[in-house]
Parts: sequence; structure tokens; C-alpha cells
Amino acid sequence: MEEEKLNVAMFSIHSCPVGELGTKDTGGMNVYIRELAGELGNRGHRVDIYTRVHDPNDPQVIHLNENVRVIHLRAGKNGYMHKVAIYPYLDDFTGTLENFILRENLHYDLIHSHYWLSGQVGRWAQARWNVPHMLMFHTLGAVKNSTGVGEDEPLLRITTERQIVQNCHRIIAATEREKSELMRFYCAESGKMNVVPCGVNMEVFQPVDKGSARRQLGFSDDEKIVLYVGRFAALKGIDRLLKAMTHLRHHNGLKLVIVGGDGHGAPEFEAIQRLSSELGINDMISFIGRIEQGDLPPYYSAADLLAVPSYHESFGLVALEALACGTPVVATEVGAMNSVICEGKTGSVVADSRPQAFARAIHDFFSKPRHAMESADSIRNSVRQFNWSHVAKAMIEKYESMLADFNFSKMKVLGARAQAAQSGRTAIL
Repeated sequence: MEEEKLNVAMFSIHSCPVGELGTKDTGGMNVYIRELAGELGNRGHRVDIYTRVHDPNDPQVIHLNENVRVIHLRAGKNGYMHKVAIYPYLDDFTGTLENFILRENLHYDLIHSHYWLSGQVGRWAQARWNVPHMLMFHTLGAVKNSTGVGEDEPLLRITTERQIVQNCHRIIAATEREKSELMRFYCAESGKMNVVPCGVNMEVFQPVDKGSARRQLGFSDDEKIVLYVGRFAALKGIDRLLKAMTHLRHHNGLKLVIVGGDGHGAPEFEAIQRLSSELGINDMISFIGRIEQGDLPPYYSAADLLAVPSYHESFGLVALEALACGTPVVATEVGAMNSVICEGKTGSVVADSRPQAFARAIHDFFSKPRHAMESADSIRNSVRQFNWSHVAKAMIEKYESMLADFNFSKMKVLGARAQAAQSGRTAIL
């Protein structure tokens, strides 16, 4: 039976889905929203993604495909704003949103919010439009605070997340771990949550011949390349990776290639450079800077392995991307790493949080004979079930289930009101 075509309002208030990946506040969530919305659009569903204006040169509406639009609305000043600084402008955003919807005569079947700021706008919209509201947090303030890494998230965020958990109709968690965290830190109802994993674009992320990739990027064939891809946020654990490198000096030709970040002059970049100098490993590191997502496959393919040293991940999309390119992954025990990595075959998950334990996992990988390693095609095949088409299919099922529950609840309320009205008339008679 053909799917009923849905009109979906997505909110990604603080970060634009078409923003520059690898910079501040622009990472896996942006990829997730763009890829999911694109796949929903390919299936005939209409998706409008609302975000704040970041660049005054951006057009108000950007078409990602025939059925998917990114819509920029004003909230605060143009350019980067700290996430908490956006909060006071959410009322302005909702007012602009309401005017846009009235002008365009738009109607939506459901709301899908991403992150707590978006969830706050979603709370307003679910009441105003009388449609169900689904939320995906991507990261949780209370969980970030529990790691003890980086600045503490403010009470405003924790309180708002708790309110959204109680008031939305459905919560999507990327992993069973995240579902458990929602129950532990926010008392979320188990029956209100669904686990839907993140995905990977198997058409973009494909193996490239290693020799060709290295020649293209200027790496030599005899180098042992460990790759890091991502933002430079404290939770990403680059400090742990740099400290691990100090235990690997005996590996001749070992190089750490770092892709991402805001580039020279950014505080996070300067901090990483200072730490690498203090550790005496500058000669082992190559900083590439931010590159477009479509240009990542040669880097993944040129690398011997991808390192994911994070202190916390809600999922860990870069691991999927590397595996889809046939590159093994060594990662800490975060996000979906235990699900996407086949221990000893497509990589290794390190339970011990110490840098030397992470270094040992990298050492063990390079100590293996080549014939003991899985082929690139075999590694790629291990993550085929995470194709975005599968993720979108699962999400549509959750949309339909939420809509059915919402409509059933509305019918019960209408029935109760009708019964009460009838009882009132009978009493008068």
C-alpha cells in the first residue's frame, strides 16, 4: 500500500542544515536533518526545515529537492550566536514563523524538532497548530554535564529539556543508550520513545583506491595514517587522542591527520596546537582544516583507520562514514560504536578511558598482519543496513504511529465532550 504523503515541519533553530560542517555547532545533527529530509522528499513527503538566519546573504528559502525546503527566519542578530543567547529570541522566531505560515497558507501534519531550542518552538507550535510533536535531542544537557568535560550546560537547558520530554508526543533516540539516559536523567516514559539509528549516504561514502587517494592528497604509501574528522569541541576528545599519540612514537611513519574545526585563529584550534606542542608531537600531526562532506571519502580511504576518541556521542556519524568507505574505526565506548563496529574485524571499541588504552588499541591494529584484516568491501557491507533509505522508512513508521495515537486521543476527547454535553442536556430536561 502506498504511503500517505505527509507535510512535515522540521525545526533546527540554532544550526542551519546547509551550514559549513565541522565548524562551531555544525556537525552530525546537520547531516542527519539534511539526509533524512532529503530521503523523505524523495518518497514524496513535503518537508519544510525552519532555522534562524545565520548569514544575511542567505535567501529566505533554499530548495534541497522538489519537496524539501530550508526556510530562514530571523531570531536575534545575524551570524553566530551562543545557543543560550538565542533562547530569549525564540518568541520573535515564533512570531515570524506564524506570519510566514499565514502568508504562505501552510498546514502541517506533524512537527519534528531537533535539539532543545527547537523543541521549545515545537511546544508552541504543537499547541497552536494542534498537531503532534516529535523530538530528537541529539545531545542532552544533563548527560553532557555528567561527563565532567567542558563547560557545564546551564540550568535553563536542563529545565527546558525536562519540560519538553513531558509535553511532546514522541521522542526519537538514536541508540538504546540514549533512551536509557532519557529515562535516567529526565524520567521519560519508555512507551513514549522509539529508537531509530542514524544513517549514512552509501552513494557518497564509497571506498576509493588507497594508493590513488594518498597520491591525490599528498600522503606517501609508507605512512601509517590515523584520521580524525569532526568539530574541536571538548566532548570530541581530541585531547585524549593527542595524549594517546605520545605512546605511539615508536611507530615509524605514524601520522595523525585532523580534519575539521574553524581553522587558524579559532580558540579551539589554538588550544589543540598548544597541547600538541606541549606534548612534543607536532611532527606527527597534519591539520587539514574544514572540508566539504562530499570531499571526505578520499580522506577516509587514504587513512589506515579513523579515530573516534569522544567522551560522549549521541551516535557517532563519522564512524559510519568511515566504515562505508571501507576504513576500520577505533573508538571509545560512546554512542552507537558497539553496534556499528564489529570488534576485531571492522575496528575496536575501547572501554578504558585512559589515553594509553586508546593508544594500545591503535598499536594492536597496526601490529596485525595485513591478511588478518577485513577487506574494504567487507567493512563496507557491515553497515549497509544503515542506509538512509532504511532510516527514513523507519521514521515514517514512527510518524504514522504518532499520528494514529494523536488522532485516537483527539477522538476520545471529542467523545468525552459530546457525552458530557449530552448529559448536561438530559439533566436540564
